[in-house]
Amino acid sequence: MDLQPYLPVILFILVGAAVGVAPQVLGYLLGPNRPDAAKASPYECGFEAFEDARMKFDVRYYLVAILFILFDLEIAFLFPWAIALHEIGPSGFWAMMLFLTILVVGFVYEWKKGALDWE
Repeated sequence: MDLQPYLPVILFILVGAAVGVAPQVLGYLLGPNRPDAAKASPYECGFEAFEDARMKFDVRYYLVAILFILFDLEIAFLFPWAIALHEIGPSGFWAMMLFLTILVVGFVYEWKKGALDWE
């Protein structure tokens, strides 16, 4: 059984693992260790960790996060489109222009409604 065709895949996995693990190990070994009560305290969603569970909270934090994810995922469609632009021709170009127009109209709508304002 010849494993020669799998060598690039194995190298890709090893380099990817090294890129992911090496900085963490270096940071753990070489980084300063100065524990502090504020650093060790739990932090979640911008709220105090130990308050009344029935307190009112501001949903704008979640709205901005959802809008960020929504627009970020839509913009991710630009990468494969840009790579395949030569093959898809003018019809693909104008289809993406329509998509971007809808995206911009949605962004302007959210902006005008004040969904992106943080007070």
